[in-house]
Amino acid sequence: MKSKNTRLIREQLDITLKRFEKVKTLSTPRKGWIRAIRSALGMNGRQLADRLNVSPSRITKLEHDELSGAVTFKTMRKTAEALDCVFVYGLVPKTLLEDIVKKQAQRVAKEKFTRVARTMGLELQNLPKKENVKALKNLEEELLRTMPKYLWDSNKNG
Repeated sequence: MKSKNTRLIREQLDITLKRFEKVKTLSTPRKGWIRAIRSALGMNGRQLADRLNVSPSRITKLEHDELSGAVTFKTMRKTAEALDCVFVYGLVPKTLLEDIVKKQAQRVAKEKFTRVARTMGLELQNLPKKENVKALKNLEEELLRTMPKYLWDSNKNG
């Protein structure tokens, strides 16, 4: 039951995240969003400082912190509000979540199958290639159906 719910949640989230597809190609302005928006509005650093009740030197630091990744979400929200903007935060997957899970299941199945095949080979119980492919596919499907806790324990290959 849990894996069905997880899959449904993943599928619904994939639909929601589809709206952010274009964001993946969006690049941050060279001097950062704060400086870009402030400049586009014709607002200088002192004026933004006044709106935030901070010193003008704090705006210089804030813009530097944004570029270095040291600014907090709280500060970005306050700054966005002072610029009459909305601070937006999100994670946008490179591919569908469903595809990410399938890829991981394939990795885990291949690792697991390789270990089993090696043991069978030592015992001279090798399966024909066609049977190996079928067994590997069955293992992948089983992992996707059951979503075991260990699915994400290892990501050596990726």
